[in-house]
Amino acid sequence: MPKVTIVGAGNVGATAAHIIASKNLADVVLVDVAEGLPQGKALDMMHMRGVEKFTVTVSGSNDYEATKDSDVVVITAGIARKPGMTREDLLGVNAGIMSSVIDAALEASPDAVYICVTNPLDVMTYLAYKKSGLPTNRLMGMGGVLDSSRLSFAVCEKLGCLPEDVEAWALGAHGEGMVCWPRFTTVQGTPITELMSEDDVEAVVERTVKGGAEVVAHLKTGSAYYAPGASIAKMVEAILGDTKEIMSVCAYIDGEYGIEDLYMNIPVRLGKGGVEEIVEFDLTDDELAALQASAASVRAGLANLPE
Repeated sequence: MPKVTIVGAGNVGATAAHIIASKNLADVVLVDVAEGLPQGKALDMMHMRGVEKFTVTVSGSNDYEATKDSDVVVITAGIARKPGMTREDLLGVNAGIMSSVIDAALEASPDAVYICVTNPLDVMTYLAYKKSGLPTNRLMGMGGVLDSSRLSFAVCEKLGCLPEDVEAWALGAHGEGMVCWPRFTTVQGTPITELMSEDDVEAVVERTVKGGAEVVAHLKTGSAYYAPGASIAKMVEAILGDTKEIMSVCAYIDGEYGIEDLYMNIPVRLGKGGVEEIVEFDLTDDELAALQASAASVRAGLANLPE
């Protein structure tokens, strides 16, 4: 049975563990610095096995020894965004957390595929890349799957269609600088640019870009975790199942789309090797310029990384 470690037993990490276990994808180890937290949540999930009938195990630990030889390591550790905070506000604190986590996780599981979730995502994933020395195919971030799912929701809300009929593409920076591709976002194969007015397309894109902040505004004391948890599980499933599915993933770009030495959400093919291919869409000049502008916003964030 494959083994997945999730670092951080907060809402996002625990939700991801729940979904991965419920799908019977892998044994899961929850790791957290808080004594009792990962153990308690893991035990609660094991008590759920009799209801959902999954056969994998979920365990909790405060020690990375328990994570040894994982196939996939998901890093969710870090403080969550609070109302009024931007992802960039999180930079200083979460950079320190990411540095310590990647060192410990890598010592226990040097051959794993790593998925970063900690915000600000693009910057934290690049930091993990520089800190770890991992090959770029085995290090990625979760952001594009979530953003694309939010775009799918906004399209369904506007058109009254079913999620299974929608293919949505949100890319670029994970946050205010994200880019949506309406021309490639389709309902039963028809681009949404042919199904709604230009104003409605703009409204759908705006709803997507503000989606995370909208959740934060409602919750007041935290940020999203159901959709992020499901997005993590989707990526884990593609890697462990070697599905070769193309999805929006925060991956290393070195020349594709005219962008170099940067982590950002782009279309990639996921499989057992991690990021197995960067897929280049045939963009218009305006679409390419928007993606490159989004890349520039990520690069500006990198300039604020603590030494």
